[in-house]
Amino acid sequence: QVQLVESGGGLVQTGGSLRLSCTASGLTFNQYTMAWFRQPSGKDREFVASHIHKDGSTYYADSVKGRFTISRDIAKNTVYLQMNNLKLEDAAVYYCKAIRTYEQYWGQGTQVTVSA
Repeated sequence: QVQLVESGGGLVQTGGSLRLSCTASGLTFNQYTMAWFRQPSGKDREFVASHIHKDGSTYYADSVKGRFTISRDIAKNTVYLQMNNLKLEDAAVYYCKAIRTYEQYWGQGTQVTVSA
């Protein structure tokens, strides 16, 4: 059974930092592209960042470029999202996703709250 477990969310002031973690089990971690999505309250889920398993390429939404960094630790089956210089509009539930052809899995989400 595949499980993705996010952690690291919480309350932070604007300009602060958080690091989210997503630990995977039940799958061969290095065979999946890993991504972060987020869903602000009352809005649709949106792409944040991805890490391509084949070549290590990373991609970011324009809104987070230069502030967020996605990385992967294969030994720990964990993908991270380092979030710096957080803004009010970054507040959302953040979800981890594992992607492979014909397969995708979601974590349960972790809440990030940003205060002024």
